[in-house]
Amino acid sequence: MTRNRTGDAAVASPAARPAGGNYRWTICALLFFATTVNYLDRQVLSLLAPSLSKEFGWSNTDYANIAAAFQFVYAIALLFAGRIVDRLGTKTAYILAIVVWSAGAVAHAYSIELGNGLKSLLGLAVPASVIGFIVARTILAIGEAGNFPAAIRATAEYFPKSERSFATGIFNSGANIGAILAPLTVPVLAAIWGWQAAFIWIGAVGFLWVVFWAFLFDEPDRQRRLSRQELEYIRSDDAATAAAGCAVVPAGPAPSWRTLLGLRQTWAFVVGKFMTDGVWWFFLFWLPKYLTDKYGMATSDLVLPLAVLYSMTMFGSIGGGALPSRFMRRGDAPYDSRMKAMLFIAFFPLVVLLAQPLGHLGYWVPVILIGIGASAHQAWSCNVLTITSDLFPRHCVASVVGIGGLAGGIGGVLVTKIGGKLFDYYGAQGQIQTGYMIMFAFCALAYLAAWGIMKVLVPTQDMARLPEELAHA
Repeated sequence: MTRNRTGDAAVASPAARPAGGNYRWTICALLFFATTVNYLDRQVLSLLAPSLSKEFGWSNTDYANIAAAFQFVYAIALLFAGRIVDRLGTKTAYILAIVVWSAGAVAHAYSIELGNGLKSLLGLAVPASVIGFIVARTILAIGEAGNFPAAIRATAEYFPKSERSFATGIFNSGANIGAILAPLTVPVLAAIWGWQAAFIWIGAVGFLWVVFWAFLFDEPDRQRRLSRQELEYIRSDDAATAAAGCAVVPAGPAPSWRTLLGLRQTWAFVVGKFMTDGVWWFFLFWLPKYLTDKYGMATSDLVLPLAVLYSMTMFGSIGGGALPSRFMRRGDAPYDSRMKAMLFIAFFPLVVLLAQPLGHLGYWVPVILIGIGASAHQAWSCNVLTITSDLFPRHCVASVVGIGGLAGGIGGVLVTKIGGKLFDYYGAQGQIQTGYMIMFAFCALAYLAAWGIMKVLVPTQDMARLPEELAHA
């Protein structure tokens, strides 16, 4: 065990390695593939949005309403998903989540039937296509909300603190792989078999993952494939956690939301998610339309630029996850190490400010600059998510992730709705690029602002201490 610079106990040295196996990385691979499927499913709509908008006559506001419905439901569902994961356990909750979201992904293919049925039943004035896609996105959102609370809890269960952000960076890079695979597969499936088939084939992949998860995952103490030595390595920093201190919560299996919301540690995480998640949602939902609006690109033309951009984000996710370990090896506490890494990362999105002014040089300029910003987001994301396991015991990590996820979802809804309004307003004046410039400015500055508030709320890890009975929960 090392000590941080204030002399408090920190974590077991990251140089230590288990002699008895590496099964925890098999679990990390499962989380990676689940996250890949998660983002693949949610990305199908954004890729088909230009053609679907023409087919169904959607305005930017119509599309924003469909996208915002997903984000709003996802945000609310995240709050409850965290509690469900903590109550049901990681294995069962993850199976439930991916079955629901895969069913929701497939349901997109039947959006018109759903919309017509609901429109007739309820007498709604909204176009049937908009209603149907909102229903399908709602089902998808409810299921997908379980992914990150379950994945972060699984990481807290299977990895010591010195490896958690790296493991999180690896499985979080599945989001980038999903975003890369989507433009490579969705346009092809849609061109050959129609847009409905794209939703059905992509959505069905999740059911296959469930089989592997059910067979390979179990709680570490009951995992037969995990050696005693590796289990001891995974638990090696429990004593250090108790000595260094983290969030104070009352004894019991699951702290209440009220208790968690009374902690500055929770609010630091909430701020980090609220102010930055919307940036990723903006890139995810609006980038294809931006390239179409500014450069007149068809759906098939988007494949290579989006594949390059999201390939860049994969390196950001993994590299950002590995960065804090450099500070931990120097003796810094996990939270302090992550905050140093996040400050460094927060400067990279500033290049997005140049995307619009330099856009006249060709579409590759904004693609690369936005790619750097998106890479920085993924580096930031794997660290801000891991902060929860630095400051809270394993048995309430998913609940804290759910609270932060709600905040991030609300932030995403606001960014999406504001973006839609700005693009319709400036588009009507023939100045849609002004709307994009405003949104890019927000995307560039959000991380530095979020870091500053987080630092004020929780200056260092040595903030509060767990009761002894929770230190080993």
